Order: sequence, then structure tokens, then C-alpha cells
Amino acid sequence: MPQILRINCRTKEYSFDEVGPYVNLGGRALTSRLINKEVPADCHPLSAENKLVFATGLLGGSTAANSGRVSVGTKSPLTGGIKESNSGGLFAHKMPKMDLLAIVLEDKPADEAPFSTLFITDGKVEFRDATDIVGMDNYPAHDKLLEQYGNKLCAAMIGPAGETVRQTATIQFTDPYKRPARSAGRGGTGAVMGSKKIKAIVLDPEFANKVSPVDNDNFKTARSTWIDIIKGHPVTSEGLPGFGTAVLVNVVNEAGALPTKNFRYGQCDHAADISGEKMAEIIESRKGKTTEGCHVGCIIQCSQQYNDADGNYLTSGFEYETIWAFGANALIKDFDDIATMDRICDDKGMDTIEAGNTIAVAMDGGILPWGDGKAAIELLKKVGTGDPMGMIIGNGVEFAGGAFGVDRLPTVKRQSMPAYDPRAVKGVGVTYATTAMGADHTAGYGVTANLLGVGGSIDGLKKEGNIELSKNLQVATAAIDSMGFCLFVAFAVLDSDNGVQTMADLVQSWTGNTFTPDDLIALGVGAMKDEQDFNERAGFTKADDKLPRFFETDPLPPHNVTWDYDEDELQAAKV
Repeated sequence: MPQILRINCRTKEYSFDEVGPYVNLGGRALTSRLINKEVPADCHPLSAENKLVFATGLLGGSTAANSGRVSVGTKSPLTGGIKESNSGGLFAHKMPKMDLLAIVLEDKPADEAPFSTLFITDGKVEFRDATDIVGMDNYPAHDKLLEQYGNKLCAAMIGPAGETVRQTATIQFTDPYKRPARSAGRGGTGAVMGSKKIKAIVLDPEFANKVSPVDNDNFKTARSTWIDIIKGHPVTSEGLPGFGTAVLVNVVNEAGALPTKNFRYGQCDHAADISGEKMAEIIESRKGKTTEGCHVGCIIQCSQQYNDADGNYLTSGFEYETIWAFGANALIKDFDDIATMDRICDDKGMDTIEAGNTIAVAMDGGILPWGDGKAAIELLKKVGTGDPMGMIIGNGVEFAGGAFGVDRLPTVKRQSMPAYDPRAVKGVGVTYATTAMGADHTAGYGVTANLLGVGGSIDGLKKEGNIELSKNLQVATAAIDSMGFCLFVAFAVLDSDNGVQTMADLVQSWTGNTFTPDDLIALGVGAMKDEQDFNERAGFTKADDKLPRFFETDPLPPHNVTWDYDEDELQAAKV
């Protein structure tokens, strides 16, 4: 029977509790409900009152394709609102095999308390001394854990950014290739883990129960249909496996929506040099891997292994947003410099979107020359150290903007924007403005209809239809996150007549509980309501559901479009 493991990080007590009021919830729906009900909305994110929740989706532990995502929920140190950050890796499928639906870190020890590694096994939690890995970057620290726990290691960990409670800090998860390369990236989740003095969480490699569907025959049928849906769509069967998410660089650039030089332009002159096609060419020439899965059971395979010029592994999970943030937005042209910065962010445990935008702000403030990749690398290396500049960079765009005297800050609710200019992709712009998460493309990916013609076509340069598009996608995304699916399955589902029904069939046959398409929608709506309720109690109002002023006043070349929604119009995108 799945349980919720609660761990008090101060007293070192723990309990394995029944699911109780959180029954029939998973993933984001569970993290957001738990945070909304149990965390005071007005607490400080780094206080003992905040909690950090790791939750597997409703299909966690199953063999349903692309169901291996884990949700991490908390009150965000970056935004001051609720946060769900989503990651691949091994956690989501390992937790159900240990009868765990969620792990909740509560309370916090004294500031001078040492860091611990949590070792979780059958009915027991051990606080183990983490002195030997404290202060280390994630890759070498993960190697030490591999030596200690063996090749079945399944860990979640923070790097120096998390230890020093920087607001951009991530939690890094072991991937299927035994690297700490998968991130719960946005919102500073790693800072909350650091505040609780937990360096790493290790799930006992030797303990795993067998998990099976309640209705095996119907599950196998639904699983087969699900695979056909994903493999039958050109985005999930060809585009993403061929060039990773970086396939979007040329597409978005051609559409005039690729934010360039801190969101001044919609096209980048060197886009071809940092494209997915160029990345694949480099990887193949260096004997890397152009296709990998970020979790067990992935059939899309949009991750990759990027090697350096000597053919040695440098980084993986080299995403479009990372390449854009350092490459187009900061005007850096050298692909190896960008890959090195991605690796540094994984090592420090730092969100690449926030880091890339912060580098652009530093360039805007004259701290670095525009396009200087080598200088940006040296600046990122300072994060997690005692260097004051590293402390500034590690706290993100808003903090750095104040330090450097820059007012061009592309943020919503203090979180910086991803790789789509909202003036030219208004569907995703509505999501930036209205999601409780702060600027977040994954919360309602309007790029589908605005640029890709997936699920229909709505002009991203015009207002018409984009509020409804964003709202519908926000609900669908929250449901997908709650089931534990990779968000990219949405490409196939949006163009499939039976995609939603098949997802519902998978959940029903796996859990044995009645689950219809209406239940799927209700799951997404419920998550959003919890998130909106928490933020309202935290002091957010409709005045916070808007974009920075310069998007309204500065036309974006080449289409010379502006952001033209008012606060009241945007409220229609909320549930």
C-alpha cells in the first residue's frame, strides 16, 4: 500500500503514514495539494515551516511509456509562491517499488548543523554523515555515492548552490546512465533542501517490491495503444529523437520569436551555429550519442550525450532552453562554451534558464562583454563559493538586476522567462503571466498551436484565441504532471483522437480506480486551484499576473509586435 514518508530534519524522527486525504492524487496534484494544505502561505521559504515534497505520478512504477517523471513541490525561495518542479531520472519508478507515494522533508535543524545524506530503506530512514561530499560539485559527489552504494544508486542531491541556499538552486537526480544530470530545475527547490541540511537522498539500491497493474490485461492493451500514439506522431517519433529539444532553435528563430540579447530581438544571427542540427553534427563527429532517455521507459529519447573536442563526456540533457539562454540571449556562439556552462550548472546545481538570463543581465550591466563565453564560464564557477559575485549570480535575474543597476528584467513573479518571446508567441506569454509558478513555458506550452501547428493553429502574433489556448493547456499540463508523464507526450495527444482516453485507461487499469477523461481534467483543475489559492494567501494579486513593462513599450523585430493584454483580460486564463 503506497505511503507518505515524513521526515523531520531537526529531530531526525520519521513516520510512514497512510495516504489519507491525499488519496487518488499523484505528482504535481499531490505536491500542490500538500503544500497548499500544510505550509503557511506567508512563511519564509527557507524557514522550518516550509516543506519539500517528492511525489511520484499516478503511473509511477508502471511500464507505461514515458511515465517516469517525479514532481518536487515547495514554497519557492525565488518567487515566494508555490512551486512544482519536474524531473526525469530514476526516482519516480523507484519510489513505488518502496511503497512510497511521496517523501516529505519537514522542519529544519540549526544553521550550524552538519549536512546529512538520507538513506531510505524498508521501514527505516538513516541520517548519515555527508561530510565527505559537502562542498563538492554534483558530478564528483555523485561518483562518491556510486562508490559507496554501487551501480544501482538512485539519488537526489544538491550542489554548492543548494548548500549555500542560492535562489536558482536545483535538485539533481541520478539518470539511467548513472550521472546526476536530471534536474528539478526551476524555483530554487535545491535551496529549500539545503536549508534543511540534506545533501543527498539515497533510495536503498537493494530494496524494491514488485509492482503490477491491478487490471493487467486492460493495462497491456492501453499501453500498446499508448506506444502507437507516441510513435505515430512526427514530433515525438522524428523531430525530438533526431535533434533533441534543440530542434526548436531554427524553428523559433525563423518565426521571429527567439529572444536575443536580453529579449531585444526575435531573431539571432548565429542561430544556425547553435541549432539542434549543428549539435547533432558535433555529437556524431565526436562519437557521442544523439539519443538518450532521461528516465527508464522513455521511447521519445530526446536527450543526448555531448562530448568535448577530445571525445570525453561533457554534458547531457542539453536542452533548447539552455542553448538559447547562453547562446542567443547572451550572444555566445561557441557550442563548446555553451555545453561547458550547462555542465557547470549541473555541477553547481543551478537552473540553466535562470543562470543564462542572469548572465545576459550581467552583460547588460557591463559586468561581462556581450558574447564572451569564456568570461561567462568563469563567472558561473563562482556560484556556491564565498565570492560575492557568485552569490549575486546564484540568486537569479531580479537579484542580479538590482546589484548591477539593470532594469530590463524579463521575469514574472521574480522567475525569468524561457526561450520564447511572449510578444511573438502570445499563447505562451499568457501562460508566463498567469501560471502560479512564475514565468514557465512548461505550465502551458502555447508554442504547440502558435508555431508548430500541433493541436490546431492559432496566430501567436495576435491576441485572438490565445487566452483560451493557454488555459486549456495549463489544465492539461497539470494533469500530465500529476500522472507522471513526460510533458512531450502532449504533442502526440493533442493530435490524437484517443490520446486522452488512453491516458485515462492507463491510470484506471494500473490503479484499479475508476478514472475517466473527466477525472483527468479534474486532476489538472484541482492542481491549479491549489496553486492559485496558495499564491493568493501568500499575497499575490492580479497585479502580479503581468509581464514587465518593456514588453508593452518595445516592439519586437522582425514583426514589430508588442504585448497588448491588460490584467483583467488575463484573469480569464485562470480556473
